[in-house]
Amino acid sequence: MTECEVLSAPFGRIELWQENGRLSRVALHPDAPPSLDSEIALSPEMDPLACRIKRYLEDPQKGIQWTLSPAGTAFQERVWRAMKAIPPGEVRTYGELARALDSGPRAVASACRANPWPLIIPCHRIVAANDEGGYCGHTQGPYLAIKRWLLAHEGWR
Repeated sequence: MTECEVLSAPFGRIELWQENGRLSRVALHPDAPPSLDSEIALSPEMDPLACRIKRYLEDPQKGIQWTLSPAGTAFQERVWRAMKAIPPGEVRTYGELARALDSGPRAVASACRANPWPLIIPCHRIVAANDEGGYCGHTQGPYLAIKRWLLAHEGWR
C-alpha cells in the first residue's frame, strides 16, 4: 500500500512517500504553496521522521538521521553513504566526492540525481566547482532555490 504524508516547509512542500510502512521516497515541491494545515495527522511510521525534519528546518545542526532500505546500485549506495557523512554547513564538489570514491564527477552527479531521499541523504551538499550545481535533477529554476535555501539554512557561504 502506498501512502503520502505532506509537510510544510519554508520553500514549499515536502512529501514523504511510503510503501508498506517503509519510506520509499521524499519529494520536494518548490512551486507548491505550503499546506495551510500545518499539523497533518501522520502515520505512526512517518511521525518520527516528520519530527526530525521539522527539527532540522528549525535547527540545521540537528541533521536528519533515518534508516533507509537500499534502493540503488552498489555505486549509488556508496555515493549516498558518502553524502550522509557530510556534516551540515559543509559541502563537497562533485569532483572531490568523485576522487574520494575513485570515480568521475558525472557518475557522482548521476547518483545525486537518482537519490530518492533528498534532505535525508543531503545531496544539496554536493556542489559544482564554480556554483551550486543542480538539485533533484534540475539545473535551473525553483529547485535551485530550494538548494540555495538549504545551503544558506546550514550556514554555507
